[in-house]
Amino acid sequence: MLTLHTRLDGAALADEILVLPWDRRERCRLRATLASGEEVALLMPRGTVLRHGDLLRGDDGRVVRIVAALEATYALRCADPLLLARSAYHLGNRHTQAELHDWGLRIRVDPVLRELALKLGATVTEEMAPFDPEPGAYAGHGHGHGDDQGGRHPLAPVPLRQKIHRPAGVEGA
Repeated sequence: MLTLHTRLDGAALADEILVLPWDRRERCRLRATLASGEEVALLMPRGTVLRHGDLLRGDDGRVVRIVAALEATYALRCADPLLLARSAYHLGNRHTQAELHDWGLRIRVDPVLRELALKLGATVTEEMAPFDPEPGAYAGHGHGHGDDQGGRHPLAPVPLRQKIHRPAGVEGA
């Protein structure tokens, strides 16, 4: 079985394609099936999140391109930019993952969030689409298709061990 273990900065061509939905691209260890039908094991460092277009090298030297699978999403559009900003604010306040576009927002299907967006004045359309949400405030920079990193998005480091600082003289210090 092919093992994918190294993220590449770029390659001329990918030998294989691995199509995964967002919830599987958030995992660093999994088994999956390439578009060719070959089974693979993904063994990436802890905290790795795969983005659409990422390239991985396998243990045999082959290069595999990650492709975001089509999945059920809601597309939120607003005629008024203030309504869109208000919708984004309230969705963010609920820690909802969102993908930003010049036409509006894309979120994963959630009937409660759909109702919220409708009450805020957004037009909500269910669409089968690839989902590649913003990496978040601690990822280093904003999400931009066509950024200077070739579409790659840096990830926030995941501390393996966090030191707890306590004042001197406090029990457990």
